[in-house]
Amino acid sequence: MVPLLMTRPLAGAERFADGLPAAARAGLQIIYAPLMEIRPVTGPIELQGVKGVIFTSLNGVDAASRETVTRLPAFCVGQRTSQAAAKAGWQAKCLGETAETLIVALQKQPPQGQLLHLRGAFTRGEIAARLSSAGIPCRAQIVYDQVLLPLTEEAQAVLSAQNDVIVPLFSPRTARHFANLCGDASHLHLIALSPAVAEPLSGLNCKALRVSKAPDAAAMTEAVLDAAAQLSRLEGDWRAE
Repeated sequence: MVPLLMTRPLAGAERFADGLPAAARAGLQIIYAPLMEIRPVTGPIELQGVKGVIFTSLNGVDAASRETVTRLPAFCVGQRTSQAAAKAGWQAKCLGETAETLIVALQKQPPQGQLLHLRGAFTRGEIAARLSSAGIPCRAQIVYDQVLLPLTEEAQAVLSAQNDVIVPLFSPRTARHFANLCGDASHLHLIALSPAVAEPLSGLNCKALRVSKAPDAAAMTEAVLDAAAQLSRLEGDWRAE
């Protein structure tokens, strides 16, 4: 079996693995070794004067939806984030798969009133600042933290065995953390969600480093299946499902 090392927070890792075809899962040794834990930040959400919110992750939706607040219009990055926001009662609208597409969309059709980006402690894109500088009032509030974790004993054992291991990585911060922890990477097949995720990995002497065709779960799934098929020669069986 081909080891698949899942380093993203556990809920997201399990959701991704569950989305793989059954035949692919049967040929993979899935190892859950989260390098990040999501922890909600306590405190009220400051919605005074706010006419709409921005969600750039499922974690933001989950953390914000714990609060009993008015469910305002929500401008979201990614279909899954938008769907989760709608399910939680927000008036959700998906504005693309990246922060860049969201910013462009909001600039083309500026909403009326101030926006609030409900985000994690560590984020990229400077969404609130960039929108404000473009004339769209926006501020940010941290609603969850992303705490880095060490490699589990199981992950260390798999990595030290020097066998081929597939490692999908979904954020620049996790990728940088993994690069600092993984040691000899010569047997690793790394898959990055985006060029920004790949950048911290570029200095590793890994067996393969590929970048997902798109920054979404479907493209990452395709990349994982391609890598696993190359290693196990089961591509024909998996594609038949």
